Amino acid sequence: MNELLSDAHARGLDAADPLGDLRDAFLIPQHDSHAMAYFCGNSLGLQPVAARAHVDEVMDKWATLAVEGHFTGETQWMGYHALVRPALATLVGAEPDEVVAMNTLTANLHFLLVGFYRPTRERPAILMEAGAFPSDRYALESQVRFHGFDPATDLIEVAPDEPDGLFSMEAIARAISDHGPRLATIVWPGVQYRTGQAFDLAAITRLGHAAGATVGFDLAHAVGNVPLALHDSGADFAAWCHYKYVNAGPGAVAGAFVHARHAHTDRPRFAGWWGHEAATRFQMGAEFVPAPGAEGWQQSNPPILAIAPLRASLALFERTGMPALRARSERLTGYLEALIDATLADTLHVITPREPARRGAQLSLRVLQGRGRRGRDAGRSLFDFLVSRGVLGDWREPDVIRISPAPLYNTYADVLRFAEAVIAWRDGA
Repeated sequence: MNELLSDAHARGLDAADPLGDLRDAFLIPQHDSHAMAYFCGNSLGLQPVAARAHVDEVMDKWATLAVEGHFTGETQWMGYHALVRPALATLVGAEPDEVVAMNTLTANLHFLLVGFYRPTRERPAILMEAGAFPSDRYALESQVRFHGFDPATDLIEVAPDEPDGLFSMEAIARAISDHGPRLATIVWPGVQYRTGQAFDLAAITRLGHAAGATVGFDLAHAVGNVPLALHDSGADFAAWCHYKYVNAGPGAVAGAFVHARHAHTDRPRFAGWWGHEAATRFQMGAEFVPAPGAEGWQQSNPPILAIAPLRASLALFERTGMPALRARSERLTGYLEALIDATLADTLHVITPREPARRGAQLSLRVLQGRGRRGRDAGRSLFDFLVSRGVLGDWREPDVIRISPAPLYNTYADVLRFAEAVIAWRDGA
């Protein structure tokens, strides 16, 4: 225990880490003239140093070339979204034509559901997890209502069957089996936002397809966090944001995936000019001819200024590779878990799965006790104390503190600072 709490031990782990220099590629927020211990990458990732140059390049081209920026140079705006396509495909385990950077997460979810949620009287239902991120539930409930069905019976929320709000694969399989004849679509998270539990996308897809449903995923907390293999999973569609672990900035352009088997289908969609095939788009014809693959789901021009920071971040993922980042993530999160178990077991309860394969970088924590208070009051007291010490995690109602050591920029020293701050709070410092 003494070694775990040693500054020398944490510094030694950082010095020996082969990816330790990645931190230099990011701007670290300051607290009282010192670098903050920032564990909020599952809400907003830090700014890559290179992001500003990409944004400035767009601004300079706008200033000097105006509309001609669409057609000038290697980064011309006409095909700007394609600049991120290869790296994005690699990041999510897809073919390049299966992914596109567009819109925002919930907008993409709605647009994809136009084609992949096709309810009938016999199959009206969407299946999702209970306790989902509110935006997902709002979107899915509104989709059910839009099609004239009743969310009370046709939005099926699977309840967790394990302690702390976790789901077993058996519970998911049982729900799909029980409701299979009525299921039109399954929408499930890659990583559950509150608990940090990661799911087997391929297994859920197989179960859903066997039941006759289309299957899609919200990967907001999974992309850039855990290895993904969307193409091989067989999922029909997926949507995600890029402002969390992918570090593309607040409100960043989002991503979408449409499996290659749907590339040339005539699935319904809310069509827009930019989804028209590129070869004839500027002929301004009245008939919509969708571009093959995910690009055919676009509506409008790509948001150039929003894509620019994404280029900087994806370059870091390309440079490092998800296997190496995942290995570093498991080491950092494992160190956090070890510190909690060894020094804070009387104070913090980990609700995230203990098996590394069932989680990403995040550990979700509840406070067991503190200064005579329990539950939410104690948790909020600890959270505010951490902020005062320059240790920033994330609070989720009613009583969860999320601490996420992001492998691109967090360090063992950061993790130790968190543990030391919790000890100070517990001991009344």
